Amino acid sequence: MKFKTIISCAVCVLTVASCDKMDYREYTNYGKDYMELSYDNVSGLITNIYTKLDYDFGQSYSGGMLASACDEAEYAYNSNAVCDFYNGSWSPANAKESTWTNSYAAIQMCNHYLDGFQGLTFPELELNQDYDAKMNSYNNYAHEARFLRAYFYFNLVRQYGGVPLVTHVPTTQEVNKLTRASSEDIFKFIESECDDITNKIIADYTALGSLALSTPETARANRLTVLALKARAALYAASPLFNTTDSKELWKKAALANKAVLDSAVVYKKYLVKYSELWGETNWTKDEMIFMRRMYPDATNTLEGYNFPIGVEGGKSGNCPTQTLVDAYEMKATGKLWNETGSGYDPTKPYVGRDPRFELTIAKNGDTKWPTYNTLALQTYYGGANGEPITGATPTGYYLKKYCDASVNLAAGKTNTKRHTWITYRLGEFYLNYAEAVFKYLGSADATSPEFPLSAREAVNMIRNRADVKMPLLSAGLSSEDFWKKYENERMIELAFEGHRFWDIRRWKEGDKLKSIVQMKITKNDDGTFTYTRKIVNRSWDDKMYLFPIPQSERMKNPNLTQNPGWE
Repeated sequence: MKFKTIISCAVCVLTVASCDKMDYREYTNYGKDYMELSYDNVSGLITNIYTKLDYDFGQSYSGGMLASACDEAEYAYNSNAVCDFYNGSWSPANAKESTWTNSYAAIQMCNHYLDGFQGLTFPELELNQDYDAKMNSYNNYAHEARFLRAYFYFNLVRQYGGVPLVTHVPTTQEVNKLTRASSEDIFKFIESECDDITNKIIADYTALGSLALSTPETARANRLTVLALKARAALYAASPLFNTTDSKELWKKAALANKAVLDSAVVYKKYLVKYSELWGETNWTKDEMIFMRRMYPDATNTLEGYNFPIGVEGGKSGNCPTQTLVDAYEMKATGKLWNETGSGYDPTKPYVGRDPRFELTIAKNGDTKWPTYNTLALQTYYGGANGEPITGATPTGYYLKKYCDASVNLAAGKTNTKRHTWITYRLGEFYLNYAEAVFKYLGSADATSPEFPLSAREAVNMIRNRADVKMPLLSAGLSSEDFWKKYENERMIELAFEGHRFWDIRRWKEGDKLKSIVQMKITKNDDGTFTYTRKIVNRSWDDKMYLFPIPQSERMKNPNLTQNPGWE
């Protein structure tokens, strides 16, 4: 880990000074002096840390999303770097290491702030009318920095397992001698940090009155955000990948933590909204959102450029939903999967009568106005305007809708941009998290207790009963096996393309599901009807892939970093 370099680069953005030749001690002294000059400098550092927050709009793999590295999607071009996750090219030398580098850079900035920039008073501002508001915001920065540090440690532990735990700015002598803490220790650190700052961090940016500096937003950490981090981390800590003894106490902690989010959501007026409102230009304003990652710049069309259909001007196909995902959408009338007896599925009309979330997530053959400037119905069949054998056409038969804005225009001379905001935490996730944890703890979908009056089945039904979803509710009396299948399926479709499936498969240790995906091959018949044929495509999976390899470049700098099993 190049902490020396990281320190230099962390605030380089703020100073606009050349940092190439600045050594550690020179930078430390200068940085402190600079930061103490003004409130704006301190505020700028905290804001810069927020820019390190992760999102998955295809920025890491030239358009590829992690959805295309699991069974949600397939990237239209097999040369994309995201394909390395399953094509045999993944290795410590090709470790997909952006999370390691980015997270430790952010952690170093947090430590830099916490070590050096607390207790300032900014006397030059004392006579300003907004002095109290700025000091209120400044006093909150330390809690935000601790939240952010814990957040980045969560990203590291879910990806690598145990990692070096650094809670101060290390010396140059320390930095390359660090050893890996256990995953258990990392999860305990996240829990303790969240517990300590929950009642210290600003509870609600909408209730600051005269102490408010800006309009309320969902892009800055508050009390509910801290609870959300603790809850998600607790769920992962309880999951089979990390909970190797199936400790019921860990499942109980996860259930309690996620229940705390649900209970607090009522206090802070967070509610489930229409599924159709979860993305789009104004999704950040919706009541379901707990914490979101702003895009910089706010207005962009990059996501659409990657994912609009080939054959539509400006479109490149990108992350194409699989038939595996499509098959997870139940029939609306019966609540059954397509291949279950009595489902009502018609193989000649495979998309009629499906869960409404299907139409909101996936673009299919025959769809009109996708995107809005496309004057033709989508033709994803072989020989169609948006289908094979055109280079870059969808290999699966589908294109991505979710997160893409249909009103974006990529046509020459007509291009426009729209605001995009990545969902980090939303209420729907925590109903599902709670359902999983309480089911694993109490042992039954219908079980309740004084601590957990909401059953796992009832929590899932809250999701299925959304205003624009209204799927048949899960019935009482499901066996544990049947409920788990229903739960996994519900999670797959509700959270599709939100960055969960890739990690869910791993924490459940169900990697066999990634050994293949299903495509849909569509042919147009002479009479205008279509023939739909499923095709299974095999992929590479090895159990070592539950965790990422520690980047070889990092191990060369620090021999104390042990490698994850199977990657040696």
